[in-house]
Amino acid sequence: MPLSWNEIRHREIAFSREWQEESREAAEAKSFWDEFFQVFGLRRRVVASFEEPVKTLKGTYAYIDLFWKGVLLAEHKSRGKSLTLAHSEAVAYVQHLTNERREDELPRYILVSDFARIALHDLETGKTRQFELGDFHRYIHEFAFIPGYKQHVEEDQDPINIKAVQILGDLHDALEAGGYAGHALERFLVRVLFCLFAEDTGIFERHAFTFYLENRTAVDGSDLGIHLARWFEVLNSPKEKRQANLDELLADLPYVNGDLFAERLGFAEFNRDMRNALLACTRFDWSRISPAVLGSLFQAVMEPKERRQIGGHYTSERDILRVIRPLLLDNLRAEFRRARRNKTELKRFHKRLGQLRFLDPACGCGNFLVVTYRELRLLEIEVLKELYANGQRVLDIQHLSVVDVDAMYGIEIHEWPVRIAEAALWLMDHQMNLRLSGAFGQYFVRLPLQKSSRIVQGNALRMDWRELLPPGQCSYVLGNPPFVGAKYQSAEQRADMKLVAGQVRSHGLLDYAAGWYFKAADYICDTRIVVGFVSTNSITQGEQVSVLWGELFRNYGVAIHFAHRTFAWESEARGKAHVHVVIVGLAAFDTSGKTIYDCDAEETVRGTKARNISPYLIEGPNQVIANRQHPLGSVPPIGIGNKPIDDGNYLFTPAEKEAFLAAEPDAEPLFRRWVGSKEFLNGIERWCLWLGDCPPHRLRQLSEARKRVAAVRRFRAASKSAPTRELAEMPTRFHVENMPAVPYLLIPKVSSERRKYIPIGFMPPEVLASDLCFLMPGATLYHFGILSSAMHIAWVRQVCGRLKSDFRYSAYLVYNNFPWPDSPTAKRRAAVESAAAKVLAVRDEYPQSTLADLYDPLAMPAKLVKAHAALDRAVERCYRTQPFATDRLRVEFLFSLYQQLTGPEQSSDCLGL
Repeated sequence: MPLSWNEIRHREIAFSREWQEESREAAEAKSFWDEFFQVFGLRRRVVASFEEPVKTLKGTYAYIDLFWKGVLLAEHKSRGKSLTLAHSEAVAYVQHLTNERREDELPRYILVSDFARIALHDLETGKTRQFELGDFHRYIHEFAFIPGYKQHVEEDQDPINIKAVQILGDLHDALEAGGYAGHALERFLVRVLFCLFAEDTGIFERHAFTFYLENRTAVDGSDLGIHLARWFEVLNSPKEKRQANLDELLADLPYVNGDLFAERLGFAEFNRDMRNALLACTRFDWSRISPAVLGSLFQAVMEPKERRQIGGHYTSERDILRVIRPLLLDNLRAEFRRARRNKTELKRFHKRLGQLRFLDPACGCGNFLVVTYRELRLLEIEVLKELYANGQRVLDIQHLSVVDVDAMYGIEIHEWPVRIAEAALWLMDHQMNLRLSGAFGQYFVRLPLQKSSRIVQGNALRMDWRELLPPGQCSYVLGNPPFVGAKYQSAEQRADMKLVAGQVRSHGLLDYAAGWYFKAADYICDTRIVVGFVSTNSITQGEQVSVLWGELFRNYGVAIHFAHRTFAWESEARGKAHVHVVIVGLAAFDTSGKTIYDCDAEETVRGTKARNISPYLIEGPNQVIANRQHPLGSVPPIGIGNKPIDDGNYLFTPAEKEAFLAAEPDAEPLFRRWVGSKEFLNGIERWCLWLGDCPPHRLRQLSEARKRVAAVRRFRAASKSAPTRELAEMPTRFHVENMPAVPYLLIPKVSSERRKYIPIGFMPPEVLASDLCFLMPGATLYHFGILSSAMHIAWVRQVCGRLKSDFRYSAYLVYNNFPWPDSPTAKRRAAVESAAAKVLAVRDEYPQSTLADLYDPLAMPAKLVKAHAALDRAVERCYRTQPFATDRLRVEFLFSLYQQLTGPEQSSDCLGL
């Protein structure tokens, strides 16, 4: 009878540990292969021969290092030699064997090694597995053919794929359609997923779950639900309390505990197709899936609408690490480096690792906690290897690890992600225990589960976090609160925000995630807890900054310790969905080691030290920019364009205008060109029937125009807004009228963030602009030049609000607070005007191109790029002689200038929000 997989694992760990030592390099390959076969309980001499002769095509003889008839051929090289060359030689031997051996004597597998690496080639399936000897435990089941276990064919594909989700999803849908739904279904599928992982990662015997399904349940699925219930019940029963005559396949199962299988669920009724679907799930290699994405995979199963984009909800590990590295890992690793040469300090550091506690108050399926736990365990293994270096033997590793899943706390509003998070942490714990086993040559598994994470279901904005984890015991708070903008919150979410931020003026402007900042700030008062949150970048832009950060600075005394400036928070799904986010690390105490992180075009993260980090995530004071009534400099004010509130009755396309004039030709002088942001940027022709200045006697002669006036009056009168109803008494006038008598500069209110500059331009007074534009009457080329420069767009990127990801320009917040150059010389003003005129002249050279065409980053003409670069240099000289290398330096300079212009206190010119 073959050895059990647990025994094989014990032997493999000892084998790998011994042969990783370079002192064995000079040993004969025979010793290596003898001990290799002993791992699987076989004597090599009984099954395989060394230096097996084989006749070549030339008639000479070559010698195969190791040959097992009908099974295996092995070729061995010295440490560091090419395994590719070894494989080529082995393939040649197989070809020679085909000429002189029976077909049943030909090997299915080729195995090559150089003491440090092993590569297994399956000649039947074409599959290859190559790995370092230290990772042997991860691939041990690939060698199931050696002890004689049946090989299960597994789907050779990326396990995180839509097919795996679809199979589980079909099972979910079928059970739900049959009436097995809600809590029971969620629990049931979590258990199934756990079992799929468990049989592929060594918690169960290899393929134990699959074998039981195949051999103990009826093919029509009629008894599958009952058998699964028995399986789950056994997993929750200590071995000493199990019945003596229990099925041997059940009796061999480990006692899992941990509440995962404790609750009794009703039987799920299966049929043949549903049983086949479950068996299909067992053919995936679940060991290749990180527990960090288990929750996201399960989420796609539970939410049928999301299955086509399975990664739409889970966060890549890359981005999670961007949070936890500056939050804790960098500091812990620095502390480890300092302590590693002093055993006493290292033991103290190890003890501290076991005392750390983590809270994710919006944990979802636990991705942040799982990755954090993994990194903490990996660090602990490094610490333990240092503590027990120099050949110091460890008799029992069961008590070496002091980091356990009970260090992880979380809050999640839905039940099933809570269960997934718990299971994912247990599975990650098991994987890390295997790592520890490999490091010390002893098999280590924490079964039955004695400890578990504390993840509770509830509304984090309505719960007292202190009841879950007292602040005095907490080390770090982390996660990514929900990405829900102010305008998209449900009634319940608005009520949540009122509960946590009702005392904050204009809290209705805040994203839903801001609620977690207020809760965290309250939670960490008078502690050394550090918080690391991911949020949409809107909390560091626009009006939200003064509302959120003004409150946090004034009333909670928080300081920003680190920040990652805007980057795309990507899923790992096809058709990647992403939002633009920032990472903010804050605490209720100050620190000198502050860092700002940025990504370059290649996604390389670089950090720079800062004396202080402002809420705009640049180096600067804790100063917020509020709405201002008037511009900071001696420059013309800007105002929005015209707002008709006419239900479209006064606005016309060219075709609509033509049809109207065909019926009423005398109205032609009353039409004026109409532009909004979209029309201005894309060259779209629209017209406005302006009747505000039309004399009454003339209007009475225009029957079609009067129909439009009557329609506007009815529309306004039916409005729920009192001011709009009052406006019904003046139906020919607009709600907002801004019609300069002189040429004006037009600034589109909304512009794509992809553009390097906001396209602006001069318009004649006869053109009417909508309220989606800002107007600056009497503007000069100097004003155009400053507002068309890199200095201005850098300010816009940092300060303005967003519509989706596009810039939403603002008069009170962006323009009125913009620090204009302080008294530039006439020569420098003239240089700006000259460069500005050149930009306009180049634009005129492309009469067939719209501004959207000209400022598309992929289509922008080289001449226009050069003209803007010259304008940028001219503008920057108005600020200082030294050029600015990056937008971040521009913004930091502008904020410094802003502080000088406004003083340490906000001016009385600032508006209340």
